[in-house]
Amino acid sequence: MILHGKPVAERVLNGVREGVASLRARTGIAPALAVVLVGDFAPSKVYVANKKRAAEGVGIASRDFLHPDGLSQDELLGLLRSLNEDRSIHGILLQLPLPQGLDEDAAIEAIAPEKDADGLHPTNLGRLLTGTPAVSPCTPAGCLEILDHYGADLKGAEAVVVGRSRLVGKPLAQLLLARHATVTTCHTRTRDLAEHTLRADVLCVAAGRPHTITGDMIKPGAWVIDVGINRVDTGKLVGDVDFDSVSARAHAITPVPGGVGPMTVAMLMRNTFVLAERQVSR
Repeated sequence: MILHGKPVAERVLNGVREGVASLRARTGIAPALAVVLVGDFAPSKVYVANKKRAAEGVGIASRDFLHPDGLSQDELLGLLRSLNEDRSIHGILLQLPLPQGLDEDAAIEAIAPEKDADGLHPTNLGRLLTGTPAVSPCTPAGCLEILDHYGADLKGAEAVVVGRSRLVGKPLAQLLLARHATVTTCHTRTRDLAEHTLRADVLCVAAGRPHTITGDMIKPGAWVIDVGINRVDTGKLVGDVDFDSVSARAHAITPVPGGVGPMTVAMLMRNTFVLAERQVSR
């Protein structure tokens, strides 16, 4: 079974569109998302354009703060703090990665937790750890949405997450734990990766390296979520999973592109709506 992300993303976006329309009818207020982009990194510009298009499609106002020539650390922190204070802005997205020389941790911490549309502020990650998240990081939340949509049974399942980044691996492990899966986290220092992946009923791969997982590393019948997206020498986009060999053994697998990618944007729209509704209802 191919786990296409587009129909799942469309369902999420339809729900956000209805929620935004209801909020507007009740309060006269439409959610607004501020997108901050520093530098001239081409993939980031593509992501920002996709997010702007998605926001317009669900009725969220997207306000772009684009700085292709860069900002100093103080200028970036000042911009984020001014957006925190702007009551017309309900969500803030700081496009990552930041250019070399900027402190990513300090910038994320400068965003008010109640406006953190990416769910990466330490306060929001702490709430995720305690099981009371206001919003969850977009890509991990999108992975869970795909698994739910296609009917994966997570309760009691052996789940293996390959990758331990703050952006994907760590929060994804917490989301799986909250759904009563038994979770193993693997990483670059794991001594025998296949020993762990062969046990996985659900395998989520966010290693950042093409073809890290091959068919001989998969338990027959596993659900495989490939978060990776890599451009190889041929120019082709591939995931962290070798699709051909793994799909021959897996029960279900996400394609690259077209799997997790659409979900990240959709979950960002949901997070923005949730944050706006909380602020308006205060």
